[in-house]
Amino acid sequence: HVQLMESGGGSVQTGGSLTLSCAASGSILSINAMDWYRTAPGKQRELVVDITSDGTTTWYADSVKGRFTISRDNAKNTMYLHMNDLLPEDTAVYYCSAPIILTSRGPVYDSWGPGTQVTVSS
Repeated sequence: HVQLMESGGGSVQTGGSLTLSCAASGSILSINAMDWYRTAPGKQRELVVDITSDGTTTWYADSVKGRFTISRDNAKNTMYLHMNDLLPEDTAVYYCSAPIILTSRGPVYDSWGPGTQVTVSS
């Protein structure tokens, strides 16, 4: 059994910063790529950032490029999202996702955390 859990959400004013964490737990051997998605009020879920298993390659949505930074600590099975210069349009529930997690019981596909709320006020 594998579980992803986000933390670090909260309320900030425009221009503020937050750091989200996503911790994976279970009998994990390794985690492939990991992603942050977000769902804003009245909008569809969108991919925000992606990071490869070794952390060397990242992808950012244009809307967050230059403001958000993704990183991961494989020894801790944890991924981070450093968010700077936050804007009201960043208000959303943020979810972490791992398409493939290799465990001692075999691969686990399409794992998601329950989400953490980020609210940015103007």
